[in-house]
Amino acid sequence: MLKEFKEFALRGSVVDMAVGFIMGAAFGKIVSSLVNDILMPPIGLLLGKEDFSSLYLNLSGQPYASLAAARKAGAAVIAYGSFVNSIISFLIVAFAVFLLVRQINRTKQRMQAPAPSAAPATKDCPFCFSPIPAKATRCPQCTSALPPA
Repeated sequence: MLKEFKEFALRGSVVDMAVGFIMGAAFGKIVSSLVNDILMPPIGLLLGKEDFSSLYLNLSGQPYASLAAARKAGAAVIAYGSFVNSIISFLIVAFAVFLLVRQINRTKQRMQAPAPSAAPATKDCPFCFSPIPAKATRCPQCTSALPPA
């Protein structure tokens, strides 16, 4: 059973999948940082808040100074700022994956595209319908003069 597991784990597709998960996790962290540290602060500033991710809707009825304070007190809150950050992160990752898949599909199409075919070497005589060389001006079978191509 150990040998069978080793063969499975070292199979190319499993290793490729593991590399994909690791790269995806690293890319997710980069996108999270982009959203939280670069994109959302200006948006939060436009809304009059310093930190967009700290925006929340307090459902408990008691006032709290921040989202952290409300959560520490165990108040019911809807943290819509964090949710919007997550949506923007998802859209960036989805767009990046779309671009990657689109490029892969284009590369596959170019690799699978048939080579341009050469001009046919033969044609049919319009009088006797026998195959003749494409450049022929007279049919060798029926001796008819062929119209120019």
